[in-house]
Amino acid sequence: MVGTGFGRVRLMQNEFGQKLEEAGPATPAQMVGLSAVPEAGQVFHVVESEKVGKEIVEHRIAELRGRPAEVRPRLSLEDFFAQSQDGGVKELAIVLKADVQGSLEAVRDALLKLSTDAVKVDVIHTGVGGITESDVMLAKASNAIVIGFHVRPDPAARRAAEGQGVDLRLYQIIYEATDDVRRAMAGLLPPTVKEVVLGRAEVRRTFNVPKVGTIAGSYVLEGLVRRGALCRLVRDGVQIYEGRIGSLKRFKDDAREVLTGFECGIGIDGYNDMKLGDVIEVYAREEQPATL
Repeated sequence: MVGTGFGRVRLMQNEFGQKLEEAGPATPAQMVGLSAVPEAGQVFHVVESEKVGKEIVEHRIAELRGRPAEVRPRLSLEDFFAQSQDGGVKELAIVLKADVQGSLEAVRDALLKLSTDAVKVDVIHTGVGGITESDVMLAKASNAIVIGFHVRPDPAARRAAEGQGVDLRLYQIIYEATDDVRRAMAGLLPPTVKEVVLGRAEVRRTFNVPKVGTIAGSYVLEGLVRRGALCRLVRDGVQIYEGRIGSLKRFKDDAREVLTGFECGIGIDGYNDMKLGDVIEVYAREEQPATL
């Protein structure tokens, strides 16, 4: 067991991908079987049975849930500097999610290095995978902002962030995230570009059309899909590709947009590797002046 994850070791390999039956001290090993992705630095324990591991993990989770959360006013990255200048906020709390553990550690280290004697950056929670509603609620309770790197919020998380006033920021490049945080700390935040999600569609079939490429037979889950709009292809909460809707059809006819509850054929410019279960997120960008 590691942290709040436990399970039986289903497969163990060395750094060359060769199967191991056991691993002793100072032996690198890759293991499959945990119920959750561990964080770097957590201690791994071997217990006598899965039942014992489950009981210990459930006790750890109960302890975490039982910790009282300090109630503080909500905070956005734009007004962080203004509050710190007034003698209020001196610490910027961040909930950080990323696509893989390596990216997570790199972004976390880069953000922590921004701390100064006057203002401290505190990454209160990290995790691998898409942004969930629990991440947003943790940020709300801790007066934190949520930063996602190469990941997307699920619909429940997006609604929670909008409803609770939690500042949720998504990045593809590390220095863009650190620049925004550094500018907020210095009170120099430029105009922000707000993303407005227009709709989401699920890929249910794929077709290979000669001279055109792959067309995703899709069902519009919410909102609308618009031809020419910006889009992301999301697989299991992780962004795979970003581009534009190149073609949109209803049956054999071209369509300008398709609304919730209807099926359509979607082609993404420059990308053909759509798979069943992928989600196509359609969005627009709006520039808004920063407010302090």
